[in-house]
Amino acid sequence: MRRLPRAALLPLQLALLVAAGAPEAPVSAPRSLVWGPGLRAGVVLPVRYFYLQAVNSEGQNLTRSPPGQTLFKVVIKSLSPKELVRIHVPKPLDRNDGTFLMRYRMYETVNEGLKVEVLYGDEHVAQSPYILKGPVYHEYCECPEEDPQAWQRTLSCPTREPQIAKDFASFPSINLQQMLNEVPKRFGDERGAIVHYTILNNRVYRRSLGKYTDFKMFSDEILLSLARKVLLPDIEFYINLGDWPLEHRKVNETPGPLPIISWCGSLDSRDVILPTYDITHSTLEAMRGVTNDLLSIQGNTGPSWINKTEKAFFRGRDSREERLQLVQLSKENPELLDAGITGYFFFQEKEKELGKAKLIGFFDFFKYKYQVNVDGTVAAYRYPYLMLGDSLVLKQDSTYYEHFYMALKPWKHYVPIKRNLSDLLEKVKWAKENDEEAKKIAKEGQLAARELLQPHRVYCYYYRVLQKYAERQSSRPKIRDKMELVPQPDDNTSLCQCHREGPFREEL
Repeated sequence: MRRLPRAALLPLQLALLVAAGAPEAPVSAPRSLVWGPGLRAGVVLPVRYFYLQAVNSEGQNLTRSPPGQTLFKVVIKSLSPKELVRIHVPKPLDRNDGTFLMRYRMYETVNEGLKVEVLYGDEHVAQSPYILKGPVYHEYCECPEEDPQAWQRTLSCPTREPQIAKDFASFPSINLQQMLNEVPKRFGDERGAIVHYTILNNRVYRRSLGKYTDFKMFSDEILLSLARKVLLPDIEFYINLGDWPLEHRKVNETPGPLPIISWCGSLDSRDVILPTYDITHSTLEAMRGVTNDLLSIQGNTGPSWINKTEKAFFRGRDSREERLQLVQLSKENPELLDAGITGYFFFQEKEKELGKAKLIGFFDFFKYKYQVNVDGTVAAYRYPYLMLGDSLVLKQDSTYYEHFYMALKPWKHYVPIKRNLSDLLEKVKWAKENDEEAKKIAKEGQLAARELLQPHRVYCYYYRVLQKYAERQSSRPKIRDKMELVPQPDDNTSLCQCHREGPFREEL
């Protein structure tokens, strides 16, 4: 076999070096950085979490995973040898950019406190060990903080949420009597999906209006979880559990719009928006009842950018006609797009023509450089998960939105595509021809999603909506006919002795 001359090998070696990245100096455990809410005892969450930034011996942040097997680990123990507690501490999630996500779920409370050791091999990282002075409550302890302002400061809740401000601008006051008179008539028929809630003395009561209210398990779970952590305002409200926002009256109409609370908003409705049931369930059941959650997704983002397949990708149900168009575009342009329908319900007659794609694990989506986000019946609830990956999101223009969309900007956090998908192929070609710019947008989107979708931020958002609603309510809430108490789960009896600095409540 003919050998290449030595001079000819040099450009090839340089190219391979650029592709692989120049070798970085080794990790320095003392210089690396550790931070996050999971290092504060007062931040009670279903899964506590914190972050680690690997820093090298020269003081530079690593921008990709350290070579070889991950040597970072976390060891969590009770400060008192007399307190034996169950704490699940999985391996750190490598986010493939030099940062790691550390998680742990507590199954009992510790009264003395916790010692959190963050190690690189056998060496302590940053200021490790971290001491969390007790009590450190687990998720099911019913020990609410009586001072909501103190609770919000402990969680570092944002002082302002633009979507909440926008939603309540239509409701300077809330006439509870009008709600009681109108909501059951307008939205509570047999096909309705409305649940009427009253929160009184930090207890949650409800009655269902309509046939399709099974998803109340999600609203029940988050309201009970909040009530275990902070004293909630006395409040009476209606939650829409259906897909579509309900209130389409304009502000200047008589009678005016009603503040129905929903999981999804639209440009032509006036509903007050909460994080979706999917985001809510993901937050509550991380490391337990769900596989894909807002934390685990961050450690499963597929190959590095340079090794991803240069195609746009989509898998999903047939819940919107544009999704069928995607499949047709994919058949005609397989070099640019890989799209398939995994289940037919709305357009069953199209299955024979378009075919049915095999289900694929969500983590495998990120083998592709570009992710197409197309609405389902309303906003596609996969969008937050796509944004947390490290692929470029091509987002369809939509009248629907979730609670965090206002913070995201086209061409900064994602690439917009027209409602009818007429420019999709053009945008895919643009991304392929402008690889560095596409990579930059993907990273900006990921960083924004990491900030906006942190589980403690979900709790902050829920509380702020309830707070703003209660401030505007015109009369005192009551427990109405046919309302039933939503009980706290049995888990809350597990060795919970509530004691906080300052005023606290043990019995409500």
